[in-house]
Amino acid sequence: MTKFNLKGREFITLDNLLKIQGLCDSGGRAKQVIADGQVKVDGTVELRKRCKIKPTQQIEFAGQFIEVVNETINQP
Repeated sequence: MTKFNLKGREFITLDNLLKIQGLCDSGGRAKQVIADGQVKVDGTVELRKRCKIKPTQQIEFAGQFIEVVNETINQP
């Protein structure tokens, strides 16, 4: 399972997450696979392209799993 760190942000949209993680080569492709019902969020098919993904949620697509975390690095 791959982890995606929000780095202090509240959420990321599902289509952007797929694109940033390299699971889709473009935002348009990400939107298409979501609309086709190929993506699951926490084990349930998600059809909303701009669904807000928050920490602790798990994404599944094409045999890949992503766990969303929100870890900030304390700097001196």
